[in-house]
Amino acid sequence: MKAYPVKVLQIGEGNFLRGFADWMIDRCNRQGLFEGGVAVCQPRPSGAAKLAELREQDGLYYQWIRGLRDGRPVDELDLVTAFALTVDPYVEWDRFLALGEEPALEVVISNTTEAGLVYQASEWQPDRPILSYPGKLTALLHRRFETFGGDPSKGLLLLPCELVENNGGKLRDIVLRHAEDWGLPEAFKAWIREHNRFLNNLVDRIVTGYPGEEAERVFRAKGAEDRLLNAAEPYHLWAIEGEAALDARLPLARAGLNVLWTDDLRPYQLRKVRILNGAHTLMASVGLLNGLETVGEAVGHPVYGELIRDAIMNEIVPSVPLPEGEMRRYADEVLERFANPHVRHKLADIALNSLSKFKVRLLPTLEAYAERTGELPPRIVEAFASLLRLYRARETGDGGFAGSRLDGSPVALRDDASALTELAALWARLALGELTLEELVADILGRTDWWGRNLGEIEGLRAALTGALTKMEASGS
Repeated sequence: MKAYPVKVLQIGEGNFLRGFADWMIDRCNRQGLFEGGVAVCQPRPSGAAKLAELREQDGLYYQWIRGLRDGRPVDELDLVTAFALTVDPYVEWDRFLALGEEPALEVVISNTTEAGLVYQASEWQPDRPILSYPGKLTALLHRRFETFGGDPSKGLLLLPCELVENNGGKLRDIVLRHAEDWGLPEAFKAWIREHNRFLNNLVDRIVTGYPGEEAERVFRAKGAEDRLLNAAEPYHLWAIEGEAALDARLPLARAGLNVLWTDDLRPYQLRKVRILNGAHTLMASVGLLNGLETVGEAVGHPVYGELIRDAIMNEIVPSVPLPEGEMRRYADEVLERFANPHVRHKLADIALNSLSKFKVRLLPTLEAYAERTGELPPRIVEAFASLLRLYRARETGDGGFAGSRLDGSPVALRDDASALTELAALWARLALGELTLEELVADILGRTDWWGRNLGEIEGLRAALTGALTKMEASGS
């Protein structure tokens, strides 16, 4: 290992960035193209345990990549050595801000989930940790601005990897809003706008994390235990909306990685969100409701696998406003990735925040299909009904919520607490006979704060969902 200077600040300690961005940076370093280390921080106080594990292993871990690449089997185990240091901003706030003084710092990467890329009002207290990621970033950028006297060459390249449209622009706007709220100098705000590049970008790789029982085989082969062992598929794509000359600062494409610098990110975003992410959200609700646990089980199932393929090819792909031939090729690639036997992608993990995911990933397809054909897409309607039935929520007494599979077994629900509370109340009223199933569906469809519009206005949707739920109730417990 070489002692590289810190060139990357990473907000997010989870499996995805370790199996994606950090693996890429390590590849660049091994080719002598970047020669930079990563300082990693967790976005929330709850991430301290993972940082402690990284410190115990000196920031080292193996990245296990298995599957198919160009039709050929891949089984690679890479030792990732990109981490230079770990910083817990909630107990090491001064040390976190001091990262802004690093002269070699070039890039900030984040993955704080969609919920992390939001504005949260907070007071300007430079000596105390700020909870939100954009707030912490604003404070760090202000420290950098002051340290280097607003030097234009010390502006950073910011790459938010959250699955949010216009993620770079959104992060920039929140940072500027904090600067305005806190009364920071106009010169600082101008430096943010003119000399820091907040780039929209899209990331794509299935990273499943610790490979469970299979890990023992790696431990025996390497003669060492690695509790941070991380599993991922061979496929990876990082599409970044910026000029190709920026690869000189972060030479990912030059290292032979599947990184695209583009002047228009929208086609890449649209195909991924509608096809790959849409299929994930569809199979998560249908699969969990019917007792399945992983993506592999879902696509390999004789009934639900065919449902998933039919939904992708006959409902989702024709509703994406991009060249259909290209979308079908991408869909074939996605289905091959889903069938990777080495990637145990849990449906329960995909199901996190399914209400907001359905709105972004599947609702546009439902609306586009209905507009194009005059009918509702039957498979997506079934997925919507499965989501509502899975979300037959009840409070568990420990602050959490559980839903119910068709066989009556519980499944943990991880979503907006207020929405789950309201759903639990609706299903309880149904059980008491205080409202009908159709009235329950009508209430849910009419919640514009959930869906962005009144879904009850979509012709036939209320009846279709009520009918599907009636069949599910009759066949389940």
